[in-house]
Formats: sequence, C-alpha cells, structure tokens
Amino acid sequence: MEKKKKNTEPAPQAKQPLESKDFAFGKENYRLMLIGLALIAIGFILMIGGGSKDPSQFNPEIFSFRRITLAPILVLAGYVVEIFAIMKKPRD
Repeated sequence: MEKKKKNTEPAPQAKQPLESKDFAFGKENYRLMLIGLALIAIGFILMIGGGSKDPSQFNPEIFSFRRITLAPILVLAGYVVEIFAIMKKPRD
C-alpha cells in the first residue's frame, strides 16, 4: 500500500479587483445623501429663532411663513431625498 502524500500548499485564490460593486452605495448615492442632509440642516436652521427674551412678552415672529411652512417642507424634502438616495441602485 502506498501512502498518499498530503497536499500542504494553500488553494489558489482568485484575485478580486476592488470595484465599485464592493461598496453598498455608488458615487451618485453619496452625492444625493449629502444633498438630503443639507436640505434637512437648512430646514432646521430656518426654524431657529423667533422667541422673546422676556417670557411674559409674546413675539408673533414665531408664526412666520419661514418657520411654520418653509422650514418643515425643506426638512421633509430632505428626508425624501435621503430615502431615494438609499433605495436607488448604484450604476455599474
């Protein structure tokens, strides 16, 4: 009976080049995420202010168009862009 010689060499591994397919998102996805983040930040910045230094004084500026309408629309638009950026398939 002959003893079989064990193969001690490691199995050859295929080299895989680093491609954009290795990442979860593509360049366009990240760009859209940054745009969405900027919209959200601008919306929250527009909500700032309008308060009164004296709590017994009422300042009607808190009910301005910018704080009540424009800022929430920008924040919601930012979240929509974020969701779209996450769901969009990256190009080849």
